[in-house]
Amino acid sequence: MPIKQFATAVIETSLNVMIKDDPDLGRRLSRLKGNAIQVLVRELDMTLTFVLSQQQIDVLSQYEGQPDCYLSFKLTDLSELREQANITKLIKQDKLVLEGDAQLAQKFAQLITDCKPDIEEWLSRITGDVVAHTVVQGAKDFGSLLQTKAAKHQNHISQVLTEEWKVFPGALEVAHFCDQVDEVTSLSATIESRLSKLSEQV
Repeated sequence: MPIKQFATAVIETSLNVMIKDDPDLGRRLSRLKGNAIQVLVRELDMTLTFVLSQQQIDVLSQYEGQPDCYLSFKLTDLSELREQANITKLIKQDKLVLEGDAQLAQKFAQLITDCKPDIEEWLSRITGDVVAHTVVQGAKDFGSLLQTKAAKHQNHISQVLTEEWKVFPGALEVAHFCDQVDEVTSLSATIESRLSKLSEQV
């Protein structure tokens, strides 16, 4: 299976599973039925068309018709499309190309960004509630531990490089150097002024 077809299948299946699990998302999707939104994801250089129906989203890599809305953006800016004011700002900053219904684009962005998988809920269907909760909580705790360890490790490396190996100057050394530069600049300006006065007298 070509990469584009595989990607669209994964995106389509994931979105529809999450929408099916959340009645609120289902209601919001039904209000957008009949619309087609074409999206160019800049990081992937991939154009996808999202065809919205009453109960599901079809994701197509090829689309013959005219979409109701065309968007071109980076995935990192998707969440900003939720607010109408941000749409104008992103367009001015060349972070977004929008053709068609801006309100439709906003509602679509809200729907997509709210499609967040409930891992614990999905896992509980296989393992049961207690095991699912334990596994998810354990994963969160492990993630927090890794972040703490990484922060400590980064701080330790920074201290070794600046204090022990003297590869980089410390914060006080940098501040002292800046003060010295300011003094030299001030002294230079004073000397230049005096020389200028002397030349005028001569």
